[in-house]
Amino acid sequence: MTTAADGLAPYAAHENTGRGRRIFEAPPAYRGEYQRDRDRIIHSTAFRRLVYKTQVFVNHEGDLYRTRLTHSLEVAQIARTVARVLRLNEPLVEAISLAHDLGHTPFGHAGQDALNACMRHFGGFEHNLQSLRVVDELEEKYAEFRGLNLTFETREGILKHCSARNARELGDVGKRFLERRQPGLEAQLVNIADAIAYNNHDVDDGFRAGLLDVGLLTQQPLFGEHYQEVQEAYPDLDDRRLIYEVIRRMIGHVVSDLIETSSRNIRALDPASIEDVRATTDPVIALSDDVLEQHRSLKKFLRENLYRHPQVRAMNEETQEMLETLFTQYMTQPDQMPPAFAIQAENDDESVRARVVADYIAGMTDRFAYAEHKRLN
Repeated sequence: MTTAADGLAPYAAHENTGRGRRIFEAPPAYRGEYQRDRDRIIHSTAFRRLVYKTQVFVNHEGDLYRTRLTHSLEVAQIARTVARVLRLNEPLVEAISLAHDLGHTPFGHAGQDALNACMRHFGGFEHNLQSLRVVDELEEKYAEFRGLNLTFETREGILKHCSARNARELGDVGKRFLERRQPGLEAQLVNIADAIAYNNHDVDDGFRAGLLDVGLLTQQPLFGEHYQEVQEAYPDLDDRRLIYEVIRRMIGHVVSDLIETSSRNIRALDPASIEDVRATTDPVIALSDDVLEQHRSLKKFLRENLYRHPQVRAMNEETQEMLETLFTQYMTQPDQMPPAFAIQAENDDESVRARVVADYIAGMTDRFAYAEHKRLN
């Protein structure tokens, strides 16, 4: 397999063969196209808001829990490490990682569920699709276009999943969902790095919150094996450092398996270009069967013991009720939103008004949603 002139593998995303931007722009003078994408994402309003958006625990519950911003940085760190080994396009991987959660509502998945329920008669709400909407339409910074005008490859990576109905409306970036094809390896990598990051780091946050029982965690193969190793090597280690050391080793174990399994898959496929990757029906970037089973088992454990914990559920119910109240009030009193949104919401089409309200609420941080609920009630 030959090495490309830019040091990337032939199957990586190369700027000179990329599909470009929706609106033409002259090439940047001192950076690459995917670096420009990354920089635009970092300078976006939506990216800054991620610092006050929930991962699992609501913002006011503690300063040390992960937010959407810290999660996105952790995804980027994992994905860049793997990209470098596999000779994929690292700036592209970073851009996708930093943008993948831009469409998330306040209050984490509970917020998304609440907003989706409010929008059930108006096309629904899905945070992944909203992330693409943010970079394509909602960010307003540039004189010549709406949104950030990102490259096709970055937009392809942001849109991880999509219904056939929505895919038909998205043009080129939605086409692969209709044809059941895969995205480039950079997009595949970020998708699985996202899952690795939140699975392992939610263990850390759950333990910090006192909601996860270590005895039950040790019954999970992925956690238990490394927990025993750390206890034997460092018998006097305090709990906080012990748990962190276990999580560090868990991530290393899963990432190593990801690199080895993906490398084997790439060799077996022997793709000559990114288009050969896109023509496949199954992901090339993947975990081995054994580690995937461990990963899924831990995910199920967290769903039952952390995400459905009575303390977490109580907070979720409270925040869902807040968002439902805000949605109803903005629908009936659109002038309570800022002028830019209120003017759009004056449309007689209820579906148009609902989408404007959903855009406004989805862009809120946790603390702003609390403040708005208090102001209106």
